[in-house]
Amino acid sequence: MTRAQSAIELLVRERARAHPQAEWLAWQDERFSWAAVLSYAQRAANGWLELGVRPGDRVAILLDNCPEFIWAYLGLLLIGAGPVPVNTAQRGATLRHILADAGVSAAILSEDLRPAFQAARDSCPNLAYTVVVGGARGDGIDWDVERLLSAPDREPVVEVSQPPGGAAMLYTSGTTGPPKGVVTDRYDTSPIGVLLEAAGIQPGETMYTPLPLFHGNALFVSMIGSMLLDARFALGERFSASRFFDDCRRFEAVEFNALGGMISILLKQPARPDDADNPVRVVLSAGCPPDRWEEFEKRFGVRLVEWFGMVDAPGILVNAEGRVGSIGKPVAGVEFALLDDAGEPVAPGEVGELVFCHPRGQLTHYHGLPDATENAYRGGWFHTGDLANQDADGFYYYRGRKKESIRRLGENISAWEIESVVNAHPQVQECAAHAVPSELGEDEVKLVVVPKPGEHLTPEALVAYCQGKMARYAVPRYVEFVGEILKTGTQRVRYAELKERGVTPSTWDRLAAEEASAMREEHHG
Repeated sequence: MTRAQSAIELLVRERARAHPQAEWLAWQDERFSWAAVLSYAQRAANGWLELGVRPGDRVAILLDNCPEFIWAYLGLLLIGAGPVPVNTAQRGATLRHILADAGVSAAILSEDLRPAFQAARDSCPNLAYTVVVGGARGDGIDWDVERLLSAPDREPVVEVSQPPGGAAMLYTSGTTGPPKGVVTDRYDTSPIGVLLEAAGIQPGETMYTPLPLFHGNALFVSMIGSMLLDARFALGERFSASRFFDDCRRFEAVEFNALGGMISILLKQPARPDDADNPVRVVLSAGCPPDRWEEFEKRFGVRLVEWFGMVDAPGILVNAEGRVGSIGKPVAGVEFALLDDAGEPVAPGEVGELVFCHPRGQLTHYHGLPDATENAYRGGWFHTGDLANQDADGFYYYRGRKKESIRRLGENISAWEIESVVNAHPQVQECAAHAVPSELGEDEVKLVVVPKPGEHLTPEALVAYCQGKMARYAVPRYVEFVGEILKTGTQRVRYAELKERGVTPSTWDRLAAEEASAMREEHHG
């Protein structure tokens, strides 16, 4: 009987052998050594086997950040099963789609997700086993997590002919359509290795993330990255701007990852005299607004390393030189290019779709979607769907999502070019620009805005602010103020849902306001 071991299992066993009592995981007030990590992983592995999970099965993990996520995940890898981390915000049709599409045979979920899970499980004919965290068995739940982890602490006895091809089956955010399951056929950690090398983290130092483990950023870069570096891994429950740097101090973190609007949100916290008095040296950032870059570095005493990557395929850009606004240059032998809609290279400096080609060829595919996979890899390039341009020194600059572009008056407008201007407004917390139908065909621009707390901002003032800072055709016609903007668990705006909402009764219309003003002037004249 043989048991092939994944690269991650081999790494955990090597760390536990080399220094079993060295601390790896920090969670709230708990600390876990490498010996404890291996023990929990082996108990979870044997628990999964006792429950009925077998090599090759897929198992959904519907948990927010907690140690049980890690134990369940590692245990599945040890028995050759495939973890399927699921965004815990998913409900209804999308949750049913993910569970059914993945064909999961088992699931582990938190007690608060029991109603949503039970409402979706009828779409999973193969689902036979369930485990709950923070709750009791019964009502369709077979075991609690304590039962799973009460299995013997020994290497699992199971035949695994092939180790899992990747670290997990992750689903895309689904901002423009149903989420797609990304399957890694051949795993390559070298691009992430270059990124972590640029961060300069040393063995034994602490990497911190409050980002969700069901997303590739926290799972691959922070958790698995800390294993690769032999660093400590501090896990937060969720992102909280008010306590963020206090958590960094508490865990003595030298690094954290930033996604989406985190940089802007942290900057809009009230200034404190000890803002720069924290242990963080470097921030691995994806999406730092160029106008906030230097302010953030100075205020918090850190160095930003901007980078670009995606769960769909292993291609990474890294900006270790600190060139403000750039997402970086290619690393680890991955070739990048910019193509137009015809698949031809764009002229120097022009915006095109960002594509890349791994030296080992195609390493991933979309589960059950051969046409989508073929389309994504057409012409030998992986098509990211992101727009970018490149300067004379080879640095790339992000220019928004191709599918989030807006067509108005014969011009293509990226959501990014509007949002980057509006987010710089001192009274704006965050915003999202998207297309709504125009009476004249093509699109009109709608802007959804979350004002900074305590600030009074009018649509008229915001539009006046936009004038001269962006092309005239890009100035929004519609403005709506909201308390929050719908986002995925990875802080990506849910543009599809915003477009579906469209123009609401609370939406301000610039053209209507201008017509009303003209009529008043005519009446008074």
